[in-house]
Amino acid sequence: MAVKKKFWVDPYCTQLQTAVTSVSGAVVTLQETIAYAFAGGQQSDAGTINDFNILQAVKDGKEIYYTIDSAHNLQINDRVLLSIDWEKRYRIMKLHFAAEIILELVNQHFNHPAKIGANITSEKARIDFVWENNISEMFPVLEAHAQALIAANKPIESAFSNEVDEIRYWKIEGFGQVPCGGTHIRSTGEIGALRLKRDRPGKNKERIEIYLA
Repeated sequence: MAVKKKFWVDPYCTQLQTAVTSVSGAVVTLQETIAYAFAGGQQSDAGTINDFNILQAVKDGKEIYYTIDSAHNLQINDRVLLSIDWEKRYRIMKLHFAAEIILELVNQHFNHPAKIGANITSEKARIDFVWENNISEMFPVLEAHAQALIAANKPIESAFSNEVDEIRYWKIEGFGQVPCGGTHIRSTGEIGALRLKRDRPGKNKERIEIYLA
């Protein structure tokens, strides 16, 4: 039975009492979890299971496998306290949704260029495109529309489009609806000011880096 992913129900939850469902050396699974595992370019959460550091989180199908300190003493059915690093999670959530807004604006205003990569950490977000010109030429349009949306403090709906297959989406009324299984903030105003930077990872490849100002 797959882990119940409470980070979708309440992405602001920082602690959870749960139970161990399997143990294989340093790798454990849990009945329920609030600790996100790398997927869709979004970085894994940092945290602890009891006092044991989560060293790695891997999503495989609907299950999440946590590698913890090898000296742990956990056994199946043990009740444990799962905690996440909230400061890191919240920065990731804000940068993630900033990237979602920028990507949607690129699609809306610049004819859906091919996206070839994305990555979101607690330090910055980046989106890579196939683009022959200098992508910073887009920035005045992107920044103006993004800051207007942020200033409007629009509510963000996050829900399942297919709960059985764990397919989710976000929606902002009047702006867009996009498939996404990440952890999302409640409203656009939480992002605050943004800063965009251009990079060029290869021929005909352009990168937008996004920072919290």
